[in-house]
Amino acid sequence: MRQSQLFTKTRKEAPKDEVSVNAQLLIRAGFVDKLMAGTYSFLPLGLRVFKKIENIIRQEMEALGASEILMPTLQPKENWEVTGRWTQLDNLFRFASYYSKIDYALGATHEEIVVPLMKKFVFSYKDLPTATFQIQNKFRDEKRAKSGILRGREFFMKDLYSFHTNEKELDEYYEKAAKAYEKVFQRTGVGEQTYFTYASGGTFSKYSHEFQTVSEAGEDLIHICDKCRVAINEEIITDLENKCPQCGSTKLRKEKAVETGNIFKLMTKYSKPFELKFKDQEGSEKEVIMGCYGIGLNRLMGVAVELFHDERGIIWPASIAPFLVHLINLGQDEQAEKLYADLTAAGIEVLLDDREVSAGEKFADSDLIGIPYRVVVSKKSLEAGGVELKKRSEQANEIIAIKDLISLLKK
Repeated sequence: MRQSQLFTKTRKEAPKDEVSVNAQLLIRAGFVDKLMAGTYSFLPLGLRVFKKIENIIRQEMEALGASEILMPTLQPKENWEVTGRWTQLDNLFRFASYYSKIDYALGATHEEIVVPLMKKFVFSYKDLPTATFQIQNKFRDEKRAKSGILRGREFFMKDLYSFHTNEKELDEYYEKAAKAYEKVFQRTGVGEQTYFTYASGGTFSKYSHEFQTVSEAGEDLIHICDKCRVAINEEIITDLENKCPQCGSTKLRKEKAVETGNIFKLMTKYSKPFELKFKDQEGSEKEVIMGCYGIGLNRLMGVAVELFHDERGIIWPASIAPFLVHLINLGQDEQAEKLYADLTAAGIEVLLDDREVSAGEKFADSDLIGIPYRVVVSKKSLEAGGVELKKRSEQANEIIAIKDLISLLKK
């Protein structure tokens, strides 16, 4: 992509009403735009990051054997009345149609939709186990939208739902899903800071589990056992007598964290009210047992910025960066264009800064945008034998021969 073709521009100052680091940097760098409190537009660079995260999640969910669907955002009141959540869910957006006067909800979550859907396809033990997922925008009437894209009124979630004949089958899938989540967080670059966390279990199980990413921007407090690399949410730490549930250690450290994912054993909480049943091998009807598994895409993107930045701007992990290379042309059009074409042909994603602005502005914008590698083509670099290569995460730069650049970047 040519930077001259981007309609977005960087900003020197962050909006005065944004206090979170992720919102300040993402807006300044031209990744997102704030429409209103808790609602953001993803701009070209931001959407590229979002799609990288989305594709990593999709790959790991498909590896679990789950099939992808897309369910409606607009949902009928009667589905929510079946579970009692039409009145019980305090952050549900509710409204009536102007023409039909029928009441609807905007999807805050999709249990009320996926279970009636599965009733049309699941009849026998032969139809189970099965799992399905979607990646879709959600709407929640947050009392106070805050923390930039970490907590909004409109946001994107990956919902995975699994359906089983018995609890043992659910337990096995639950463990596989937890491993898949660990892969997602590792691949998106936040794995070292993300912990499998014991949390309150709700109605049907002793514990649920969260994936908490340590960050000063977090709203939760977790207690980490470094020996087991697990954590306990503050809400249940006294229930566990301030001990690690795996090894019993009391040497726990407290950290602020962002909940970036969660997994629950729903059991029959939603299959029961909707009468989602199957016939077993003896022909007896039984209720389907369920699990659900969520990841927040906005949160993953926002927490990556919170973790990886400096005083000059964002430092994207390579796996989710909008481009791998920021190619800076300093008055060497022919050489820069050829290198741009060669890198692109080699399958390397490149943002070419071909704007007619000063070198200082190009360098400042490159640091702010945070692409992993900066490659500068200048008269000085060419005279020194190549191009100037610098990692965004490092201070030093080096001159590298153009013929060696592609092989180095593809490692």
